Amino acid sequence: MSELRRRPLPHDFHPPVAAFAVASEGFDEGATLPDAQVHAGGNTSPQLSWSGAPEGTRSYAVTCYDPDAPTGSGFWHWVLFDLPASVTELPAGAGAAGGAGLPDGAVHVRNDYGTRDFGGAAPPPGDGPHRYVFTVYAVDQEKLGPDENATPAQVGFMLRFHAIGRAQLVGEYEVPA
Repeated sequence: MSELRRRPLPHDFHPPVAAFAVASEGFDEGATLPDAQVHAGGNTSPQLSWSGAPEGTRSYAVTCYDPDAPTGSGFWHWVLFDLPASVTELPAGAGAAGGAGLPDGAVHVRNDYGTRDFGGAAPPPGDGPHRYVFTVYAVDQEKLGPDENATPAQVGFMLRFHAIGRAQLVGEYEVPA
């Protein structure tokens, strides 16, 4: 049996920045995502809390990305930014459409489902385990710059130059053939 080859994680080629901690009450690092975070299940963003962001943090961004999606470019499940620096936790469901669970000023852009919210895990049956990389970025400015019409790539470009810290939590999910 050949060894499973996996694509690099999204930050493998980014400049190093300060690390800080992120955790979820719903799953641990490397664990299987619960049904609540699966598109065909609860389709709910997980609870996330973070601590230890570097001095100079003026806002946060939160993303969820699947580097294992069979697209050649991965799959963006969640892109959220302009969270105030005073926010260090998002409750489960904060990524719902409409942003009712988010602080004022927070911005959702369209994910690869085409919606402005969290879209849960949905790997193709038999494609093996996919990694869902939840990242919290500490940002050096209160407003990142893009608006709600930006693409995930545009937000990622801005984060490349304005992230001063990064915390990452990876869950996995697979649909058997």
